[in-house]
Amino acid sequence: MTSQDNMSEEHLPAAQEAHGGAVAVVGDSFADPGLPPHEHRRTDIDERAAARAERQVAFWFLLSMVATIGFIASYVLFKPGPQLSNVVYIFPIGHVSKLNFSLGMCLGVSLLGIGVGAVHWARTLMSDEEHIAERHPIEATPEVREQVFADFRQGAKESGFGRRKLIRTTMIGAMAMVPLSAVVLFRDLGPLPEKKLDSTDWAKGKLLVNMNTTEPIKASDITVGSLTFAMPEGVKESDEDFQEVIAKAAVMLVRMQPDDIKDKKSASWGYEGVLVYSKICTHVGCPISLYEQQTHHVLCPCHQSTFDLSDGGRVIFGPAGHPLPQLRVSVNGDGYLEALGDFSQPVGPGFWERS
Repeated sequence: MTSQDNMSEEHLPAAQEAHGGAVAVVGDSFADPGLPPHEHRRTDIDERAAARAERQVAFWFLLSMVATIGFIASYVLFKPGPQLSNVVYIFPIGHVSKLNFSLGMCLGVSLLGIGVGAVHWARTLMSDEEHIAERHPIEATPEVREQVFADFRQGAKESGFGRRKLIRTTMIGAMAMVPLSAVVLFRDLGPLPEKKLDSTDWAKGKLLVNMNTTEPIKASDITVGSLTFAMPEGVKESDEDFQEVIAKAAVMLVRMQPDDIKDKKSASWGYEGVLVYSKICTHVGCPISLYEQQTHHVLCPCHQSTFDLSDGGRVIFGPAGHPLPQLRVSVNGDGYLEALGDFSQPVGPGFWERS
């Protein structure tokens, strides 16, 4: 026996006396101490305390509902922008947008209310009893599965969800209103289109200008089998809204023999075989640029939608669902091509914005 063993034996009586019991040594076995005695919460034994906790939980859910309403109201009360009327000074952050600050605070309080309410509910009113679950194989037996469902039903019963109507009602109301914040966020994507998609920059008397040379186009300049891209006169690349205007007003001019035009209405909207169609594909809005002069077909390079320009821009292949809108044209006294109005229908891929 070593000196260390002797020292341990010498100190055993003192350790036993200090701890009031036997001291474990190597080789001893430990009995399972089990769980400590269950201590009931105040809300478990006092119904008034439980009712008070229920009101507190309901308060947090109601606060969430109010904050959601405030989130939505912020869009009406505050406007975005750097103007002094639209900002507020907050120490130590500095000047921030009233809109952004109110949106962030309201959304944060809304989510916080649901979270705090749920946690307070679980800690004060749901079942607080401890249960021992023995370890079991990964693959559950039918008995275990049945026990799981039974435990779930028991947990639902013990949570008081069905019995405590005030909590249930306010929690459902808070959770139902929170998604409204996400719906309102879509309003921040930009202004509503209103009637802007129903019309373009084309109007009666506007000349067709070559997109490459920016010069007005004469009907005599368009040869049979050619494809020319044009835009309305007065549109300049230096304009701030150039991309917005050209995205709807870009057109392509083709000329074919009058006998090759199948659709008589299209022929009447052209001039001596010169037809003008929107350059914007009616599938997803890609610019059309591929023309086959023998068949008079144009192909969208994005998804291969094919249109027959000799038949009113009809779709003959691909995912596009609508024909290309046609622009009615004529010539002025100098022989230049001019529009007689806007397109026959809204341009672009969408169906919902069509009148």
